[in-house]
Amino acid sequence: MSPHRFRTMGEQAGRRSWAEPWKIKMVEPITMTTREEREKAIREAGYNTFLLRSEDVYIDLLTDSGTSAMSDRQWAGMMLGDEAYAGSVNFYHLEQAVQQYYGYQYLVPTHQGRGAEHLISQALIKKGQYVPGNMYFTTTRLHQEMAGGIFVDVIIDEAHDPADMHHFKGNVDLNKLEDLIKEKGAENIAYVSLAGTVNMAGGQPVSMANVKALRQLCDKYGILLMLDATRMVENAYFIKTSEEGYADKPVAEILKEFCSYTDGAWMSGKKDHLVNIGGWLAVNDEELFDELRNMVVVYEGLHTYGGMAGRDMEAMAIGIRESVQDDHIRARVGQVLYLGQLLTDWEIPIVRPVGGHAIFLDARAFYPHIPQERFPAQMLAAQLYLDSGIRSMERGIVSAGRDPKTGEHRHPRLELTRLTIPRRVYTEAHMDVVAESVKEVYNLREQTRGLKMVYEPKRLRFFQARFEPL
Repeated sequence: MSPHRFRTMGEQAGRRSWAEPWKIKMVEPITMTTREEREKAIREAGYNTFLLRSEDVYIDLLTDSGTSAMSDRQWAGMMLGDEAYAGSVNFYHLEQAVQQYYGYQYLVPTHQGRGAEHLISQALIKKGQYVPGNMYFTTTRLHQEMAGGIFVDVIIDEAHDPADMHHFKGNVDLNKLEDLIKEKGAENIAYVSLAGTVNMAGGQPVSMANVKALRQLCDKYGILLMLDATRMVENAYFIKTSEEGYADKPVAEILKEFCSYTDGAWMSGKKDHLVNIGGWLAVNDEELFDELRNMVVVYEGLHTYGGMAGRDMEAMAIGIRESVQDDHIRARVGQVLYLGQLLTDWEIPIVRPVGGHAIFLDARAFYPHIPQERFPAQMLAAQLYLDSGIRSMERGIVSAGRDPKTGEHRHPRLELTRLTIPRRVYTEAHMDVVAESVKEVYNLREQTRGLKMVYEPKRLRFFQARFEPL
């Protein structure tokens, strides 16, 4: 059964409900604030959900980065931290896990994914080179641009349409890529930047057929293919459920095959790996590894800890093994699909098919009367918080930032508000509360007006920008 037609509560004839493959051992209390308290909080935060205090949030769907619940085995592993400055045993456990499940030969640990993005950009990009990729991601593109690179979007056109039901909207358009190579010259392409599940497109996956063809095209022109593996386990699950020939293969096997078509990868371990901090960069080329290993000492820490404590590396090594278990990833994605199905049944506009880590509300369709320059997705996130204390985030014109040459707003076709589901944190009842809040905000959509930006930081403005309602 395709995950995009998945229902979770026995709604289909002859089907039994499923439950999460874990039981709860410890809880963290959360409290619903009053409407008056939320109005004060969002006003003080400049209508930016990133600037809210977590204690003022009821259900926190800001991000799935570092917000997962660790298992009892991961917590036990934290007690086995070898905090030696050099040669920590936990580094070797992490190295072994990456080699076993991702297949790359050489590992460089970093404090989080952003550190890995910085290292690979500095190592591989020469000023003026182009970096084609399947849609931008905020921090990835910024590091590429700061290294002198020029990002070019080569994702398939379907990815820019929230309603298009293509199962692999993360795919690279091979014709777009080859046209770019021919126009600019292969020597002017730093590398191809491939994301496994495309965040900004709604968590959309890449097919195995596409990465195979991409590998052949890169080999034809002698270009490196580098992978953002942050949510590759989720991508592997979608291959298992939606691509012919993979239904009977375990997710771990699919993950390793996908990575085998790439030359290296960077990773934010705060997502798939079920930890609160940490990342890595892995490659197969020894010469490139030697450069990266030298650079990490300058920017992050020694090459056997890279900004992480030993205990964090141990928790990550265990998390890698847990993340590739079929039962885990089926439940993880299933919870996202459950929320998506509720909203779809109520005809609320979202990006479809539903992706692996979040529901993306189509703010353009919510607020067709609010022009993009008045930040409809940012306002939608604020309205959800005001209604129920749910924290979401903007993924539209604010996240897109400004063109570094013209200084003008970039205008992405997708103007989205992201409801990001942490792993192993919330229950189905929480998803019901979220869905009902979205429905209430949607019902009041015609009364809503836009925002004006009153403070704009120089880089990654969506983190710290401030707004006022019109």
